[in-house]
Amino acid sequence: MQERNLIAALQDLRQREIQFIIVGGIAAVLNGAPVQTYDIDLVYSREAENIDGLLMFLAEAEALFRIQPEKRLRPNKSHLMGRGHLNLLTRYGPVDLLATIGQGLDYSDLLPRSTKMEIGDGIGVQVLDLETIIAVKEHLASEKDLAMLPLLRRTLSEMKKKGI
Repeated sequence: MQERNLIAALQDLRQREIQFIIVGGIAAVLNGAPVQTYDIDLVYSREAENIDGLLMFLAEAEALFRIQPEKRLRPNKSHLMGRGHLNLLTRYGPVDLLATIGQGLDYSDLLPRSTKMEIGDGIGVQVLDLETIIAVKEHLASEKDLAMLPLLRRTLSEMKKKGI
């Protein structure tokens, strides 16, 4: 995903006061890990007002489910109220909305494990900490997650040495 699209998506979400935490590859990058990623992974609050705002964002972002996009299936309120993952294509690029991660950790569980970071154009976003990213990837233990763990652990070790 191009950086301008990422920033535009996050800016749009923040302008709508959507509550979310950046997790996954983008969170790792924002925490200093030299990894590549092509989508935005967000854990979102499932409070009614947040869901309504998120639905408006998704409609304007022309969101479609990534699996069989030719069917033009769009996410709805029941999808967002569930506990699953929504892998979407938007005009910004791929956006994955996650109700929970790891062992059922939701927005309220992850908020204390995140830090507010300022990214382009003064946008303040919550970003999951590197320790939790590592713990989630250890739990998931997919081939992709296991391959990334040494790099994430090395990044965390270097950060601790520097007192960050």
